Amino acid sequence: MFLVDTHTHLYQPAFDGDRDAAMARCAEAGVDLLLLPNIDVESIPRVQDMMVRWPNRCRGMMGLHPCHVQEGWEAELQTIEAALNAPMSGSPWVAVGEIGLDLHWDTSTLDIQREALRIQLDWAKQRRLPVVIHVRKAFEELFEVLDAEMDDRLTGVVHCFTGGLEEANHALSYPGWMLGIGGVSTYKNGGLDKVLPHVPLERIVLETDSPYLSPVPHRGKRNESSYTALVAQRVAELVGVSVDELARVTTENAVRLFHLDVPKTS
Repeated sequence: MFLVDTHTHLYQPAFDGDRDAAMARCAEAGVDLLLLPNIDVESIPRVQDMMVRWPNRCRGMMGLHPCHVQEGWEAELQTIEAALNAPMSGSPWVAVGEIGLDLHWDTSTLDIQREALRIQLDWAKQRRLPVVIHVRKAFEELFEVLDAEMDDRLTGVVHCFTGGLEEANHALSYPGWMLGIGGVSTYKNGGLDKVLPHVPLERIVLETDSPYLSPVPHRGKRNESSYTALVAQRVAELVGVSVDELARVTTENAVRLFHLDVPKTS
């Protein structure tokens, strides 16, 4: 079984004490490729370090997370775009992300979040890269922006999807777009049991969003990329296919969306 964790922050300080061991557990679980979304200027070298240490198993993205769109965000975007324009040799960026809108903690930054999102969507269009979208308590505002910006150059994934069927159908109305499904799919009241049976398997990719949102039975503890296998088991149950078939199709989806090469395991 070959699995792709399409969204993991394994570079964060939460793993500084056991990152090598966490990567070994990924290999044991069949999670052979990890996609690392950037969140701000400070995380850039951390993402790059993992790409250098595990060149066959880690791919990076570049973007500014909406929760980090604060005072000075324009300068931060300039630094992030400079990194986007200077990929490391042999390791091109696979997406613009993690970008989007988040109104959970602070609604006062909505206008600048929108502006930062539009700028980064334009980066993706110019470079023909997919986008990785974060959305929390902001589906209506997000779809307003995406509807206005959508064209045949813009593809992507709504990561850590937690919306209902209406939101899923809206996201999937964009050609080639995917839903990123993680640990919430294992929660009793997560709601995805009512959504995923209606979503074509060809529009789903798997993720963990580690170290956040651990799947059952690890809920409340630190998440890690090896738990992609637990997500795969639950999603397979919900959509009515074998785990092997789920792994095969979602991996093909990730390869297609992110233009991934097939890595050598090491």
